[in-house]
Amino acid sequence: AQWLDLGAPYDAPLGDSENTHAAEMGRSAADRSFWSFVPLSAPVPPSVQTVSWCHTPLDRFVLASLESRGLTPNTEADPRALTRRLYADVLGLPAPAEEVEALREAGPEGYDVVVDRLLNRPEFGEKWARHWLDIARFAESGGFEHDSDRLSAYHYRDFVIKALNDDLPFDDFVRWQLAGDEVAPDNPWALMATGFLTAGVLPSQVTEAEFERTRYDQLDDMVATTGVAFLGLTVGCARCHDHKYDPISSRDYYQLVANFTTTVPSEITATIGTGPASRTEKILVGTEGLPPVENHAGGRGYPYFYPQTHHLLRGDTNQKQEPASPGYLSVLTNVESGPSPWSIAAPDGSRTSHRRHALAEWLVDTKHGAGNLAARVLVNRIWQHYFGRGLVSTPNDFGMQGQRPTHPELLDWLASELIRSGWSMKHIHRLILTSQVYRQSSATDPTDSEQDPENRWYWRRSLQRLDAEILRDSMLASSGRIERRMYGLGTLDEAMRRRSVYFTIKRSQLISSMQLFDAPEPLSSIGERATTTTAPQALMFLNGSLVRQCAEDLASQLVRNSAGGLDPIIRAAYRSVLSREPTAEEMQAHVAEIQRDQADYEAAGHANAPTLALQNFCQLLVSLNEFMYLP
Repeated sequence: AQWLDLGAPYDAPLGDSENTHAAEMGRSAADRSFWSFVPLSAPVPPSVQTVSWCHTPLDRFVLASLESRGLTPNTEADPRALTRRLYADVLGLPAPAEEVEALREAGPEGYDVVVDRLLNRPEFGEKWARHWLDIARFAESGGFEHDSDRLSAYHYRDFVIKALNDDLPFDDFVRWQLAGDEVAPDNPWALMATGFLTAGVLPSQVTEAEFERTRYDQLDDMVATTGVAFLGLTVGCARCHDHKYDPISSRDYYQLVANFTTTVPSEITATIGTGPASRTEKILVGTEGLPPVENHAGGRGYPYFYPQTHHLLRGDTNQKQEPASPGYLSVLTNVESGPSPWSIAAPDGSRTSHRRHALAEWLVDTKHGAGNLAARVLVNRIWQHYFGRGLVSTPNDFGMQGQRPTHPELLDWLASELIRSGWSMKHIHRLILTSQVYRQSSATDPTDSEQDPENRWYWRRSLQRLDAEILRDSMLASSGRIERRMYGLGTLDEAMRRRSVYFTIKRSQLISSMQLFDAPEPLSSIGERATTTTAPQALMFLNGSLVRQCAEDLASQLVRNSAGGLDPIIRAAYRSVLSREPTAEEMQAHVAEIQRDQADYEAAGHANAPTLALQNFCQLLVSLNEFMYLP
């Protein structure tokens, strides 16, 4: 303030010139020593006092932190809580009551068998694909004024489901999404994967003066989403200037952009499947050398791409600097001189540049490239969805503004396990699911709660509300309404009986019940959803057509399958919705409530009074906190 009062005098430059700074950013020892940029350590599971508590090496890392802080971990949850937790976390569906008893009788070895069985069910991919689709900002329309439909975009969603079910190695998961058309051009699923590049917003109402800026916006969407999705870095912040916090220069940014210079959305025709079941369909892909998907500006000369990417001063297309060459982030590139180890020459006659293929190889290179960080980011995302919070609580920001890991050695151990296993994502799921940390009860302890109220050190299981999609799917499954057909074109009809992952994501017409329970708007990558509690959520359970329809179907199902009498109906309802038997007190209360409702309906002249009373009871069950929250 005093300096400003004096007129802000200076007699020398206040810092290095922008170009000099840009050339040096990311190359200094200080830049490279930041925790997320260094190579993976080789942590050994530490010694602990209570060895008997640990089921896996993972447990030792957590228990060592707990013991050093004087915290006591919880014992294992009861079979009912564990079974319900497993089904919701792995499949996104409620657990059948008989599975609770099966797990109770199976013992510790049987638990591992259950985990493997659930990981191999097709519903696993449907549940976990939704998490990745958030990160990939997936939608099936362009956004903005016209919000034009992308009728062939759903294939990307199908690719993600199949890739997760097939345990496609994560390094190939990266390669296919950035360059499936170059890596495996004859594989229709690899072509579908490039829908990752084309999923962002793109205006179709563009004036001639906006042509070039619109193209750079599209390139920015590709680069920014690649940065946060695979590296947990806000690369897009360097579009207009050097990153204010992370060692990412504007030069680095435009070198990344140059990898996508001629990449455009295109539609191709591909044969999916083999034999009599094969089918030919149009697929929206991100590729080069094919006609682009047209928009409204195409008839007025919109070029769709420009043959060169330029460095832009302050991100302004009216201030072009020198052309940009394809490259990578300096801080994650460990090659001092010589040819790039990721350079891939395009074969003779190739319609693509193979720049994206080279970028993908850099992203998963654990020796000279960004592979170590990519592994850290991925295992953190998996951990986050099992525990409600990542070891790094800012899953899309592993930079200097992000949070530091609570358990850095555990994070590196998990990342090393991912790489050691051949980048198997299911291997990480299995390690977490079979750990004692995951199997803990959610019971609270006054002493531990006072010392660690946010459960940052995992001394208990934190309660988690079901995501919007799982909540809806669980209602459909509990009432017998759910339709299990996989893949294919989605719909905007909220009365659909398929799983929620098959809703069409149209940016101007999002599904209201999904938004009500915090499904994000697909404008940019979302690494962590908000969890809100609002009055409209309660009103949906009171008045929502889906909730009432599920209650009606459940009531009909209970009556059909019951020998008669309220007691067996109430017990069957509890097993279907809550995976448990009702207590004696609950039985007494529900019987009295149903009888009271029936009498009220009869007094009002309703001929179907018993049915209406039973439907009210079923609606009450699916509206319970116990149904919405995992123990």
